[in-house]
Amino acid sequence: MSQLSDCPLDAATLDSEGRCVILEFPAFVLIGVYCPANRDDTRDEFRLGFLNALDSRVRNLIASGKRVFLAGDLNIIREEFDTANAEEQLKKQGITGEQYVSTPARRILNQLLVGGKIFGSADEGREKQVMWDLCRSFHPMRRGMFTCWQQKINARPGNFGSRIDYVLCSDGWKNWFCDSNIQEGLMGSDHCPVYAVLRSRVDNHGNEMDIRDIMSSDMFKDGVRQREWSTKDLLPMSAKLIPEFDRRRSIRDMFTKKPSLPMEESSLISENVTENSKEDALEIASSSKTEMPSPTNFEGLGTVQITEVPLDTPVLSSMASPAKPDSKRPKDTSSTSRPTKRSKTGSNAKSASMARGQYLKGQSSLKGFFKPKTPQNSDRTNIQPPKHDAESDSGSTIATEPHTPAPSITESEPTISFSDLGEKITPTKKFSPADQKNVVDPIVAKESWSKLLGKRVVPRCEHNEPCISMVTKKAGVNCGRSFYMCPRPLGPSGQKEKNTQWRCGTFVWSSDWTGDST
Repeated sequence: MSQLSDCPLDAATLDSEGRCVILEFPAFVLIGVYCPANRDDTRDEFRLGFLNALDSRVRNLIASGKRVFLAGDLNIIREEFDTANAEEQLKKQGITGEQYVSTPARRILNQLLVGGKIFGSADEGREKQVMWDLCRSFHPMRRGMFTCWQQKINARPGNFGSRIDYVLCSDGWKNWFCDSNIQEGLMGSDHCPVYAVLRSRVDNHGNEMDIRDIMSSDMFKDGVRQREWSTKDLLPMSAKLIPEFDRRRSIRDMFTKKPSLPMEESSLISENVTENSKEDALEIASSSKTEMPSPTNFEGLGTVQITEVPLDTPVLSSMASPAKPDSKRPKDTSSTSRPTKRSKTGSNAKSASMARGQYLKGQSSLKGFFKPKTPQNSDRTNIQPPKHDAESDSGSTIATEPHTPAPSITESEPTISFSDLGEKITPTKKFSPADQKNVVDPIVAKESWSKLLGKRVVPRCEHNEPCISMVTKKAGVNCGRSFYMCPRPLGPSGQKEKNTQWRCGTFVWSSDWTGDST
C-alpha cells in the first residue's frame, strides 16, 4: 500500500541531523521530516540547504498534481505568536518583530504556508503559498499552543515552550480534514504529538466518496472491502521489493553484505559459466592429479640437516622423559642454561586467588572495618633477628644457604643476645589499653563514618521545600560548580517569581552551604 519515493535530498543532507522519508499512497504523498536544529552560525548553511531542498520537493510534487501531507519536527517557530514570552526575547536579542519573522528559515516556511507572514516581495519561484498549517487553521486565535519544552529547566508544567511541530497539507484538499490539534498531556518526550483527522467521506473532484476507496486501488468500494491485500499491490518503488530492506535485517549486514548483482550482470555470468563449464571441468580434473609428497617420498621437501646435541645441553620439557624427577634432589643453581618460560596466565591467576584469599581472610565485609582488632597474646614472643646488611661490612660478602633454617625463639629463651649489636632484647609485657595514648574507639569511628557517608541536609527554598542540586555547564569561572535551587518548574513568564506557585529565586552554592541553617 505504500511506496518509497525517490527523494532528491543527497546523502550529506540525510544524516543524523536531518531526516526525510517520503511515502506515496494512491490518495496522497506523505512526507515525514526532521529538520536540522539551529545550534550556531556554523549550521546555517547546512540547515538552509535542507529546507531549500524540502521546499523544492514539495512544490514539484504539487505541480505534478499530487496531494502532499507533510508532518514532523521542522525546528522553526513560525512567528512571535508561537513562542512564550516573545517580546522579552526580542528585547534581549535587540531585534524587531519584522526582523524575527524575516530570518531565512522562517521566511522559507512562511512563503510555503497559506497566510504566512512575509515582509517584502516573495522570493523567485515561491510566489505562491501552497500548504496549509492545519493545526493553526483549526485554532487561529489559540495562545500557548506549544509542542516543545526544555527539559533541563523543567519548563513543561508552566507551558514555557514553542511550537515547532506541524501537520501541513497542500492546498485543494484541506476540507478532507475535520480536526487537528496537539496532545500536550501525552508525556514521554520533550515534544508532544500533533495530529490531523480525515473525514470518512470526502469530496473527490466533485464526487463524494469513501476515504477508503481513494486510499486503495479497487480494494474497497463504497467503504466495503472487495478483496484482501496481496503482494501484487506493491508499487514499483516499494521498500518490500528492495532486498536490503525486505524483512528484518541488522545494520551490520546492510554495510558488510555485498548487494545482489544486477540482472544483466548475472545473465552474462551464467552464460560464461555455461560456455566454459567443460574447460573448467577439465582444468579441475588435471589439477587434482598433481602428485603430492608422500610420507616416504622426501623429494621436493629440501634437505634435512642433522646435528649432534651435547649431553649437557638442557632438553625441552616437551621432549623430556615422562618420568617425574626426584623432588628431594636440590636444584642446580650453577647451570647457566636459560630457564623454561612459564605461562603468565597461571601465575597471574594464582597470585590473584592468593590476594583474594588474603583479603577475605582479613576483612570479609565493610562491617569488619569498624570492629576493633583483638589484642594478640603476648605470652609467646616470636622475635626474628634483624637482617644483616651486606653493604655495612667493609666490602665483605656474606653467602647464605638457601635452605638454612632461621634461628627461632621459644619460651625457654627469655633473652637473646646479638653480638653484632651488643644489646639485649627482652619479651614485652601484656598489652594494656591504658598504656597506649592513641586508642581508636570503634563506636566513635562508626559515628564519624556515618556523618561522612550519610545523606546530606539540603537547604530549603522559599516554599519550604528541599532544594535540588544542579551543576553549572555554562562556560566561565563557575563551570562545573554545583548549586542548590528551587525544585518547582518555571512559570509561563520563564523567570523566577516571588510569592507564586512557580520557581522562586532561591540560589545557594554547594560550597557555601554548611547545613546549619535553613
